[in-house]
Amino acid sequence: MLARKSHLAFWLLSVSLMGPASVYLSGCAVGPNFHKPVAPNVTGYTPAPVSGTSSAPNVPAGEAQHFAEGADIAGDWWALFHSQPLNDLVERSLEANPDIKAAQAALAVARENVLAQRGAYYPNVSAGFAATRAKTSNQIAPVPNENVFLYGLYTPQVSVSFVPDVFGLNRRTVESLGAQAQAARFALVATHITLSSNVVAAAIEEASLRAQIDDTRELISINTDMLEVLRTQFEKGYASRLDVAAQESQLAQVAATLPPLVKQLAEQRDLLAALSGGFPSQDLPEKFELSGFQLPAEIPLSLPSQLVEQRPDVRQAEENLHSASAQIGVAIANRLPNLTLTADAGSMSLAFSHLFGAGTGFWDLGANVSQTVFDAGTLSHRERAAKAAYTQATEQYRSTVLTAFENVADTLHALDQDAEALKTAAAALNAAKVTLDLTRQQTQAGYVNYLALLSAEQTYRQALLNLSIAETNRFADTAALFQALGGGWWHRADLPQN
Repeated sequence: MLARKSHLAFWLLSVSLMGPASVYLSGCAVGPNFHKPVAPNVTGYTPAPVSGTSSAPNVPAGEAQHFAEGADIAGDWWALFHSQPLNDLVERSLEANPDIKAAQAALAVARENVLAQRGAYYPNVSAGFAATRAKTSNQIAPVPNENVFLYGLYTPQVSVSFVPDVFGLNRRTVESLGAQAQAARFALVATHITLSSNVVAAAIEEASLRAQIDDTRELISINTDMLEVLRTQFEKGYASRLDVAAQESQLAQVAATLPPLVKQLAEQRDLLAALSGGFPSQDLPEKFELSGFQLPAEIPLSLPSQLVEQRPDVRQAEENLHSASAQIGVAIANRLPNLTLTADAGSMSLAFSHLFGAGTGFWDLGANVSQTVFDAGTLSHRERAAKAAYTQATEQYRSTVLTAFENVADTLHALDQDAEALKTAAAALNAAKVTLDLTRQQTQAGYVNYLALLSAEQTYRQALLNLSIAETNRFADTAALFQALGGGWWHRADLPQN
């Protein structure tokens, strides 16, 4: 008899599992099927084709840059600057930055939500045991067959429930959550690219600030010497008080530019410490100078059709669009009938020792269909809201694509003008150097005074400062182009590829 009851329970479970599965396989998922957006039909980023930038010979970071169309981007693109301290700092930041860890946790949350929702594909099986002690009133008939008024009741049972996915409610829900998990993956990729780009930009800015501080201090020293000369000449009657006052004003203006530069340098150091997962009090071992960077001469330029596949923000917007599409199916399925299948099997006895004995078994099968008849338009409005959300996600995707192309075009324009600005700054520096050399010769020969030499040195130092700023712009905009193109994340082993 016990074996017969086991066969019965097995039969109940088989009906609950196989019956709904056949309904599920024959059902359809309502709502639109998502189709990946087509890449924009454009062949370039700028109105005129770009091939490279001009060069400034014999100047740091003055090499011409060539854009290799269709070339792939390395996962460690910052290594093209040939700075080992920069490589170390970027890799350390990618390992320790809390934003990366938060994005990884967000991805884990999204993935677990997908797995949790997939559980609805299968029956829900629960086991229970109930034990009660009861006394029936003597004024009514006894409940048990033994006709006793005081008794115990023991009931172990297995219950199975299943909701067949007839109209694809669960499939669309899993599809939406899966798209959200993919969006979280691309959010992690975007965080990764943004972090590495911010570290590179901050390191370049630190190097630039160090050069500007050095040049500014030289300018302050030169202006101080010029003021001392004018004061001496004023005491001897060779210069007017107006000349002295003008030089005092010039010195004050130059000196006023130093504290902001020192402040910015300290802030850049604090920023780099935070990006690498440390505190500002923990000074970084890396210190950056412009001379420690090498300008990448060969720059990969992805094809426009590749950009939408490489940019994580575009891919994230695409997955948001996918999720919104699936939510339309969810809203439609919620308006359709809902079917639930149930089964129970167990034993019931007045004595624990008699459980599973002859005549104690019970079972039941059930099916329930429900359909919303009136809800004051709640479900229909939710369906309309889902369709409006899809339209919103469509336009957001388009806006993200346009922004991606704009970023690349902006950096290409910037690199072209940076090269021209560096060439101009180099020409100004050469002219200032010639002037300074000639002034030194004339000073030694006695044709000009010391004040003219200081003025020539001031012009030369200012030209050096302008050159370092132009050099910085080339480095910074080159890094910005790698970020705009997607940063080569698909080659990173530390990022999930699927």
